[in-house]
Amino acid sequence: MDKEMDKAIYKKIDKEIDKEVGSAKLLLEDGSVFFGKLFGARKIVSGEVIFNTGMIGYPESLTDPSYQGQIVVFTYPLIGNYGVPFPVRENNLLKYFESEKIQVKALVVTEYSENYYHWNTEQSLSEWLKENQIPALSGIDTRKLTKILREKGSMLGKIITHIPNDEKKITEFQDPNNTNNNNLVPEVSVKEPIVYEKGKKRIILVDCGVKNSILQAFLRRDITVIRVPWDYDFLSEKADGILISNGPGDPRKCELTINNIRRAMAKNIPILGICLGCQLLGLAAGAETYKLKYGHRGQNQPCLEVGTNRCYITTQNHGYSIDSNTLKEDWREWFFNVNDQTNEGIIHISRPFFGAQFHPEASPGPDDTEFIFNMFLRVIS
Repeated sequence: MDKEMDKAIYKKIDKEIDKEVGSAKLLLEDGSVFFGKLFGARKIVSGEVIFNTGMIGYPESLTDPSYQGQIVVFTYPLIGNYGVPFPVRENNLLKYFESEKIQVKALVVTEYSENYYHWNTEQSLSEWLKENQIPALSGIDTRKLTKILREKGSMLGKIITHIPNDEKKITEFQDPNNTNNNNLVPEVSVKEPIVYEKGKKRIILVDCGVKNSILQAFLRRDITVIRVPWDYDFLSEKADGILISNGPGDPRKCELTINNIRRAMAKNIPILGICLGCQLLGLAAGAETYKLKYGHRGQNQPCLEVGTNRCYITTQNHGYSIDSNTLKEDWREWFFNVNDQTNEGIIHISRPFFGAQFHPEASPGPDDTEFIFNMFLRVIS
């Protein structure tokens, strides 16, 4: 958007905005403006605006590293009605959250429930967001907003909670994918290896922004997990298999990870990729990836297993996908999305390599596809 036009819009917003304390607005890069009520931190932020169709699980979703740099729109009403759980730990990992902090830039909902109740609730969603300096808007017509995002695709946006003295602070849209050499993964990956000792079988978990629930899924199965940074030379570690985790951004930016996966494939080490990890596995195998128009985010995505016609309702959070038409002859499509026919998983026809675009660990959502973890463990055994 032209900067002079941008400034004019801000001046108009500042003039027309309701003077009630707590008013704020969302501005999209196409010029669309949505007015709402602030219930999070009073802070100006910019990011990629995307939508999530899930009915539950906002604590898990907001702490999912795959949402790094994004302004998340929840299409389901009554967000906040069960508050935020206590920070209980299991295996030294937060049990009810997917990472150590809120990962989203901001939250947008149609209706925020100020009254909340749950046996495991510590505080309200608003209190939690304010503590973590995350702005949130309610009273937004999320149906209209989602329609714009579906028709035009995910786009950049800004949450404006006030007009600062320095207008330069809000006159530019910031693309999270243009930070850190266009790679978001280093922002959410561990910096040094961490070992979770549990059993004799050992797997390497390449952390590209892993959810705690993925780690817990293997620790519950008495598997020792060696969690390493995204760019770590994991072939230097002794293990029975390799798990490539979920994470944010464009998979093509993780060249070091892709090269390490290729080296592991040459040694015939069993590999499972989840979400971003599935895309990285596909790139290492010679396939291509592309950015989806508005992505898949929620706990209600139907995926069909090729060959069995079994349909699974899955949890997803991704903006990129593998192009099934570019798979090499030794690979085949494993799952596809019933809604738009996009790829949801790949598998090698004879070697122990496979990946799922959705989340077998769910959290939130149905755990119908957790059998993929058991399948991986049978392979490494």
